[in-house]
Parts: sequence; structure tokens; C-alpha cells
Amino acid sequence: MKLFVVYLVSLFVTASSFSCEPQHRQQQRFHHVVLFQTSRREEFDAHTSTTRSRFLTQAVITSVAASTGPIFLFQEPAPARGRATLEFAYDKYTPRIMAGGTFYKSQLRNMIAGNDFAGIKSALAEPPKKSKEDRAKVDGGVTERASQAGQFSDSRVIVAMDLFASQFSDNSISPKTKAMKKEVDELRSIVQTMDSLAKQALGEESAGGGFFGLGKKQPSKSEISQKMKELYIEGGTAWNRYVFAANDGLPVTFNKLPYL
Repeated sequence: MKLFVVYLVSLFVTASSFSCEPQHRQQQRFHHVVLFQTSRREEFDAHTSTTRSRFLTQAVITSVAASTGPIFLFQEPAPARGRATLEFAYDKYTPRIMAGGTFYKSQLRNMIAGNDFAGIKSALAEPPKKSKEDRAKVDGGVTERASQAGQFSDSRVIVAMDLFASQFSDNSISPKTKAMKKEVDELRSIVQTMDSLAKQALGEESAGGGFFGLGKKQPSKSEISQKMKELYIEGGTAWNRYVFAANDGLPVTFNKLPYL
């Protein structure tokens, strides 16, 4: 009987000492287990090149795909202002841009080749300013004045190119917008020079820049013709660079702008 009692007491003491183990020692045991598991995971990660963040990202994507159906894991970078805004801008500005490109490589080219300075002047003409009569019209005469703008005028074509370029930026100007606007500025300068040369050839403007410009020799029509052809090539090059920048990264759902 005594032996049995001693045996029971022994069991009780052993159980008490195990259950009353200091918490820090229990934590230490758990810590060793965690370290071992972490070490094994790091070895596995190093072997498979899969980090924990990548695993979690893949898990989220898998979860979303399971609940919403198939998705594209690698999509094109969305424009800064979002797809809906870009769609609106594309529909609004690209028809004017494309029409301008068509005019440039056909009718304007023929005008320059034939030294049709009056035609060039008309093609580059800006719409008239708002008059007192326009105030009485329903839309303030906007529609009528716009129709009087030349087929490759700044107001009709280049402004549209400028505004479309701005759609690829938000809080700060993106490299894409900068590249597009650089070509817009180049083309705008070329068009202004073309317009001035056409007016000089028609005797409406002097080489000094206006009716009363002084200090510069008036170029001959043959010199104006040669310079006009050079500007045409430079303008076409700027146009194609603009198109290249615009098409770069453009969503596949949009038709790319055509080159000249």
C-alpha cells in the first residue's frame, strides 16, 4: 500500500512540475520550433525563388479568379486618367488628328509641290475671332467659326494633338505626354513658318514678320518654294514621331494612329 501511495505521489509531482514549467521556457521551446520552421521555409524560398509576398499575391489572385471567373494576370498599364477618360478623349480628338494627317500627306503635299501659296495659306488659316454678331447666335458662332478654320490649322489639328497628349498624364506630366508634346511644339512652329512663307509669297507679309518688317531681305518665290518643301519633310517627321509616341502602350482595343 505504501509503495502504491508513493507511486501516486511521484506521478503527481512529475505532472505538476511539467504543467508548472515557467512560461519563458515554454516560449523558448516554441521559439525554437518557429525558428526551425522559418529556417526551413527560407531554404525552400531560396530554392524556388518564391517569397512570402509573392505567395500571398498569388493567393489573392487565385481567390479572385475563382470567385469572378478568368482574369488576365498581365494586363497593359492603364493610362494615368483611366480607361474611360481615354476612350472619351480618343473618340473626341483622334478623328481630327487622323483627318489632319490624311490632308497633310495628300492635299497639302500637292499644294506645296505646285507652289499653291494661296491654297497653303487657306489650309493653315485660323478661324476668325468672335464678333458682335456672334453673340446673337445660339452657340455664340462657335460652329460657324470652326468651319472656317483651315484643314491643317492649329485650331483644327494641332490643338487636338496637344489635348490628346495631355490625356496620358495626371498629377504630374508623364514621359509619354512629354514626348508627344515635344512633337506638337515642333509641328506648331513649322506650321507657323509655313503660313508666314505663304503670305510672303503672296506679298501680304515681309521677311521681317509683318507688313512693316524691316532689316531682312525678301526671299524669292523659288527660295520660298524650296524652304516650304524642307519644312514639309520636317513636319512629316515630327508627325510620325508623335504617332510613334501615341501608339506606344496604347490599349489594344484602340486603333493605332496611322503614320503619314
